[in-house]
Amino acid sequence: MNKYERQSRFPADQSTLPDDIAEELSHLPSEVIELSDAPPLAPPAPLNPDEVRTIVISLMLTMFLAALDQTIVATALPTIGRQFHDVTNLSWVITAYLLASTAVAPVFGTLSDIYGRRVMIITSLSLFVVGSVLCAIAPSMTMLIIARGLQGLGGGGIMPVVQTVISDVVTPRERGRYQAYFSSVWMAGGILGPVVGGVFAEHLHWSMIFWINLPLAAAALALLLPKMSKIPVFHRKRKVDWLGGVLLMASAVVLMLVLTWGGTRLSWLSPTITAMIGASIALAGAFVWHARRADEPFLPLSLLGGSVVPFAMGAGGCALGAMVGLTVHLPLYYEVVYHLTASEAGLALIPLAAISTFGAAIAGRTMAKAKHYKRVAIVGTSVAAICAIGMAVTTLPLWGLLTLMSVFALGLGTTFPISVVSLQNAVARPQVGTVTGAMNFFRAMMASFTVAAFTTILLMTLGTDISLAGEHHAAAASTVSAIPMADMIHAFRYVFGAAAVLLTTASICMITMEERPLAGPAARPPAEMAE
Repeated sequence: MNKYERQSRFPADQSTLPDDIAEELSHLPSEVIELSDAPPLAPPAPLNPDEVRTIVISLMLTMFLAALDQTIVATALPTIGRQFHDVTNLSWVITAYLLASTAVAPVFGTLSDIYGRRVMIITSLSLFVVGSVLCAIAPSMTMLIIARGLQGLGGGGIMPVVQTVISDVVTPRERGRYQAYFSSVWMAGGILGPVVGGVFAEHLHWSMIFWINLPLAAAALALLLPKMSKIPVFHRKRKVDWLGGVLLMASAVVLMLVLTWGGTRLSWLSPTITAMIGASIALAGAFVWHARRADEPFLPLSLLGGSVVPFAMGAGGCALGAMVGLTVHLPLYYEVVYHLTASEAGLALIPLAAISTFGAAIAGRTMAKAKHYKRVAIVGTSVAAICAIGMAVTTLPLWGLLTLMSVFALGLGTTFPISVVSLQNAVARPQVGTVTGAMNFFRAMMASFTVAAFTTILLMTLGTDISLAGEHHAAAASTVSAIPMADMIHAFRYVFGAAAVLLTTASICMITMEERPLAGPAARPPAEMAE
């Protein structure tokens, strides 16, 4: 953008601008925002409430696609394995999507800051739809795995781009409320996925789990695209640092494979795992070395520093890691200790997934009203840590455990909107997509690390293979049923203790994080605002 264009975008009277934009302009040199003799460009008309609502609904539908596809495939895997006469590679149907979606999250976030949100939301949804079609018509297991990887490329771009578009549409003070809505969508997709996948595989055809994505994606685009031209534009075109992006993705893929295979498919001390850890460290080191020397690095390292971003990422990553780690492993505990069936154990996970959205909603409303908005997350994560300690030191009846788990989830959920909004509020508008993509990348890595860590804890304390993936399901299920209840209770004391450590770390991160004022309309006059 040349000097004339920069001058003509901003009116001289900044009092006519929204509070958050005026605040950003106040830090710029005066010569940048002075008007030239030429007439200024007319700013886009502000979005009215109906337009904001339409955009939010379309974004929620888009995110529902990504959330649904995380879990809908799992219950259809046995049917898919039987049709292709291949159970050896079944786990790759999940792994391929996970690897691709994690690796590209920071890529799509950065590219949305360079090429704009409209281009990247269309690109991510298109990749997702094309991958879904190829999955549905796949003639072999190999082609299905490749198609799942392509679908993962699109799915991995949806989350950061959606969160970035929301940051363009609503002010930081209002944004927490909308983040809570998206948390509920993610929860609904996670709960409905296994149910819908099982119904399709049993009563229709397993390919329906992929065909269903087409009408949902079409509906999302039909709602969103007509409104995209009215969304404020904050991206800045620049040269793309493709080498930095490739190094970051390669390091992430290798590390994800280590976390997926370590302790289950391969021993942590095996030569393969050791070599892969070394390769991931070398690639990460090469990325850092390159980022320090590039004029405009793919992911500026300075963006990850400061008094807000690293602590917001740490709090959100630890909270999500604890939630995902327990979600993966709690069915084992329910089946052995409380003698629940597999379906009953799945239902017993609902408090952990569902109640966390209420915590997110409480935090979102607090951000819109209170000056010291992070206090609710400090209290929430502290209460969740105490609940995890309680689950570690006592053996409760099922109703007691579910009650304590609900309180745990309520406290944990307060972290998500506050960490996301605080992080986005701390960087310049043209960098929101980059930092949002980096946040999603870090959260996914933390979730994978926590699952691997909890699995290792159980392997070490139980001394038996508790993997339930793919081809080992039948054998592992019989092995699990033979584990004494007392041994399982003892092993999970360490798992709950590890969850308590994660939530304590999240609380410390929230306490340490700088609490910057949020731009946007106050719900009450300043004199009456909650302290």
